[in-house]
Amino acid sequence: MRIGLLGGSFDPPHIGHLLAASDAHESLRLDRLLFIPAAVQPLKAGRTTARTDQRLAMTKMLVDGDPRFDVDAIEMDRGGLSYTVETLTALKQRWPSAELFWLVGADIVSTFAQWREPERIVELATVVVLERAGDFADRALPAGMRCLPTRRIDVSSTEIRQRVNEGKSVRGFVPDAVADFIAAERLYR
Repeated sequence: MRIGLLGGSFDPPHIGHLLAASDAHESLRLDRLLFIPAAVQPLKAGRTTARTDQRLAMTKMLVDGDPRFDVDAIEMDRGGLSYTVETLTALKQRWPSAELFWLVGADIVSTFAQWREPERIVELATVVVLERAGDFADRALPAGMRCLPTRRIDVSSTEIRQRVNEGKSVRGFVPDAVADFIAAERLYR
């Protein structure tokens, strides 16, 4: 079985996450792809604004109804700092014969050496960098990483939070259910 794993804060999850996951699912011929919301990302501690239950609910809304995707709360259930190596170790125990693909954005390449046990991460899973046009035109990836070209989607969670804070619509940036949830929960104001 080939399983893709897309971790992140998902604060909030948006259409860019969904399209990158779709590209990865098709290109890597995955049997399933799991979105894994972090409890607390070690390199982003203190920078999330929605609670873990809210981020989990929004991520479930993002993938709702798409049989290719699911959400796994493994990091939130574990609590504390979310270390990829711990998540991959647990998932490898859950699915010992599965081939795991840890999907990451291009922004993590510069900080990957700072992660806990990066050498063990690349033993447990193929680290797939979702490359948008031009991300790595002039440089090579670190050993153990593979590039996967994806479409360029210029949307970010930071931009969405800012738009909400400024009273602007986020429809089209996130599914309607997520936009409605953000409004109902009065997030990012």
